[in-house]
Amino acid sequence: MNPTQVEYFAHSLYNSNVMRELLKYLKKYRIECVIAPLFKALEAGFELLVPLVIAYIIDKGIPARDQSLIIRSGSLLLLLALVGFASSLIAQYFAAKAAVGFATDVRHDLFSKLLHFSFSKIDEVGTSTMITRLTGDVTSMQAGVNMVLRLFLRSPYIVIGATIMAFLIDKRSAMLFVILIFFLFLIVAFLVGSNIALLEKAQEKLDHVTTVIRENLLGARVIRAFCRQDDQIRSFAEQNGELFAAQKKAGVRSSLLNPVTYVIINLFIVLLIRTGAIQVGNGEITAGSVIALYNYMSQILIELIKFANLLITVNKALASGKRVSALLFAQTEETGAQNAMSAVATDEIITLEHVSLSYHKNADEALTDIHFGLRKGETLGIIGGTGAGKTSLANLIAAFYPATKGQVLINGRNVDDYAKEELTSMIGFVMQKAVLFQGTIAENLKWGNEAATDEELMKAAEISCLEEVIAEHGGLTGEVLQNGKNFSGGQKQRMGIARALVKKPEILILDDSASALDYATDRKIRTNLTQLSYHPTIIIISQRTVSIQNCDHILVLEDGEMAGYGSHEELLRNCSVYAEIYRSQGMEKEGGVA
Repeated sequence: MNPTQVEYFAHSLYNSNVMRELLKYLKKYRIECVIAPLFKALEAGFELLVPLVIAYIIDKGIPARDQSLIIRSGSLLLLLALVGFASSLIAQYFAAKAAVGFATDVRHDLFSKLLHFSFSKIDEVGTSTMITRLTGDVTSMQAGVNMVLRLFLRSPYIVIGATIMAFLIDKRSAMLFVILIFFLFLIVAFLVGSNIALLEKAQEKLDHVTTVIRENLLGARVIRAFCRQDDQIRSFAEQNGELFAAQKKAGVRSSLLNPVTYVIINLFIVLLIRTGAIQVGNGEITAGSVIALYNYMSQILIELIKFANLLITVNKALASGKRVSALLFAQTEETGAQNAMSAVATDEIITLEHVSLSYHKNADEALTDIHFGLRKGETLGIIGGTGAGKTSLANLIAAFYPATKGQVLINGRNVDDYAKEELTSMIGFVMQKAVLFQGTIAENLKWGNEAATDEELMKAAEISCLEEVIAEHGGLTGEVLQNGKNFSGGQKQRMGIARALVKKPEILILDDSASALDYATDRKIRTNLTQLSYHPTIIIISQRTVSIQNCDHILVLEDGEMAGYGSHEELLRNCSVYAEIYRSQGMEKEGGVA
């Protein structure tokens, strides 16, 4: 077996495994999957009887001018049409029901899987790719299931049935059917088989276009601020041109199918009529039989074209199925309580033991040899230049990313040994970019605690200086637009802080969550946090020394390494990096700049 054959065999085996996994989603629709093709086959059976009735009218009714026979036969044709129409409607309904249900369940599970991906996996896959999988690929699979249920029995049934009927009418003419089917099978197999790789390539190009569109929509303000519209239009035109070329190449190959099929079948129809005319002249068959054979060949033409389109749709669905299954059955890398080990006795709520972090397997370390400990109720400030690793460290503590070296301990227990829900309930995280969801203010705040009362929500709002904002927007039932478009940057940040406080976490991480706030509001919120009755351990990440100088401990990061650790006064004396940051900010004091 040569390498090409091995590769083809492996590809086929993978495809079969993919389909086997995905077809499990059709188990709920077993009845629909049986009824749809059976009624399509029933419709095909009635359709095969039509040429015989027409031949009977031509051979018996018209020569004898028997109006009674013609009316009865015509009524039979009408009945066959009505019954066939009813069968088709039933088949279409159940096929659509199974296909839509299949796609709904796949989309639901895929969305659920994406929400459980680690940050590393999300970075690896890419947002645009996940959007394409959830939308275009699942829709393509839905179309594939629908087409299969409607045509995978009907088309072969018509082709084989028409050939058998042709043999019953005239064996000599029927041999044309056998030769025709053989030629058409070769053509369809070649065109469809060679088109699979082109369709997959076109789908990959669609991912690239989706990425460009998403980046431009998210960065519209930046693009306009720097007058880069023309550059982005050129970039999009390039990606869109590549997509166009890939889809055109696949489309041209697919478009050859119908005309080639029509030409071959019409040539055979000409040959059939010529042969039939000679046989009619010799008295071997009747004119009605020739018409019936012509109708059967036309039926074969239509069904083979349908079947070829079915194969193209199925190939698209298979390509999409591979892409969806790569995410749907991927490992989530989640930790759980089943890995729990006994906790180490310690009075520290957070301990980092010589921790390092790399975002990818072969990437450089974003953090190197970070070590410190915090007791319950203590505050830690983290500061450093852009790209120093401040957010990376926060992500490590919250277990969004696994440590490459060392370990992160919460209450003496490795964060990897916690069940996700247990760890999440302990940590309140306010991210660098505040994210709000469409709904009401109360619904957004209750992400921290769904059972929170209005009183608890307003208490959290008071601590985060959000009361006036809530009043301006009509109270807790005030509307929040998608992405919080009706809130300013500072209002969003205060909403994020309030949302984290509603859950009353043991550990509160504020990742540069006051960058859009004025100094007075920032100071008031920090003061309120120190007066919380449940005394959480607070980690404040900030670019401002004024925001962290009163913390119990301050960690200074530079290029992912610890440049200093201690109190504000100690770092001013012993850490040149911290002292330089402090001086560069004009010797900031509480309430302003000195």
